[in-house]
Amino acid sequence: MKQLGIIPCGIKKVWDKYPELGAVPAMEAYIGTFHTLCRNYAKTFTDNWVILSAKHGFLFAEDIVDGPYDVTFNQKSDEIISMEQLREQVRMKQLDKYDEIIVLTGKKYKRVVYGSFGESIPITFPLLKCSGIGYMQQVLKRAVNQGKPIH
Repeated sequence: MKQLGIIPCGIKKVWDKYPELGAVPAMEAYIGTFHTLCRNYAKTFTDNWVILSAKHGFLFAEDIVDGPYDVTFNQKSDEIISMEQLREQVRMKQLDKYDEIIVLTGKKYKRVVYGSFGESIPITFPLLKCSGIGYMQQVLKRAVNQGKPIH
């Protein structure tokens, strides 16, 4: 069974530390603790993973992020990627070719993920049972350290 991990981008980006930096691969762009723990989990327990960004949509690790930005799916902004563009990325990047999707985010991403993929592939949100970001981080770290997935 092939699994795709979807992880959040995060507010902390490499340009916060190195403002002079230009475009970088997505796997270098996001440097927050939660993002890093999600990435480690996805690398350990899923067949492939993508980062979900409100501006850029679904990013593979090697996809280029051109510079700093600050938008989330919770706000109103012209910079936010449209649901139509997300669905197109799912098709173009063949993200719909997996047997299961493991989403390592809170509930605010549910609408976006279901809107992008529809109901055709089973989608699991294993962190929804966690109350708060600190608990999510502990659960992710423990799973990787012990080699036991939470999904």
